[in-house]
Amino acid sequence: MKIIPLASDSMGTRSMATLVITPDVHILIDPSAALGPRRYKLQPHKSELLQLQKHKKRIEDAALESGVLIVTHYHFDHYDPGKVDIFSNKTALVKHPLENINKSQKNRADYFIKQMLPVAEVVEYADGQSFDVGATNICFSQPVYHGTNNRLGYVVEVAISDRDQMFVFTSDVEGAGIDAQADFIIQNQPDVAYIDGPMTYMLGYRYSYASLKASIDHLIQIIEKTSLKTMILDHHLLRDLKWKKHIVPVFDVGAEHDVQVLTAAEYCGMENSMLEARRKELYQEH
Repeated sequence: MKIIPLASDSMGTRSMATLVITPDVHILIDPSAALGPRRYKLQPHKSELLQLQKHKKRIEDAALESGVLIVTHYHFDHYDPGKVDIFSNKTALVKHPLENINKSQKNRADYFIKQMLPVAEVVEYADGQSFDVGATNICFSQPVYHGTNNRLGYVVEVAISDRDQMFVFTSDVEGAGIDAQADFIIQNQPDVAYIDGPMTYMLGYRYSYASLKASIDHLIQIIEKTSLKTMILDHHLLRDLKWKKHIVPVFDVGAEHDVQVLTAAEYCGMENSMLEARRKELYQEH
């Protein structure tokens, strides 16, 4: 199995788009990227706009070679309603558009799926389901909270296994501080887990200190209770320039268990490029 993060907050856009390659199939998870519309009362900098173009092209290219496309929920950094054509002749495994969904995502999902049905080869609702492609298994969680409650709706987590490896992709769990979010990861015993980290850039505002503690506790449990080799933490966490200081205990326990804890950019051998978090600085420099 090969796991390739295509775009992420650590690479400069809001995204968790990931290509998974097994001997049987290419699987593209959450094929979209977006930008935070306002940060520090500033609109996206031109550097972010350029990076978004690059990332969208990378995602579209990956879609061409993929047989299965997955949509874990209906936020624009995880699916692109303007790019329905990438689903042409593909198998689409998508979050259920009617069940365990809030009003905003329900409206988006209804429009999106109506556009997608005529072009996709197969459309399956993924919630709690399991699919096989040769010796590759794609297993989905029951819907879990987007974050710490149901205000922003629900997402589905994904576990992909082939003959050699298990990979878990959490989607927007904002640190996996809820039992059901963490339990799916632990139950699947991944070698590599790509986890949306805690939303520390809104700590004390829209993300509580109690939620951060729950996230750290669960991330440590995931390390201690699985045979994990690599924990990728990104997305909401990498919108905070001081992200590392908030999760020091996770790094410490990871080191004790020989588990790499790193960002999507670092996993790909790149330096972190947190453009949104650096937006104020970008405007000052340019």
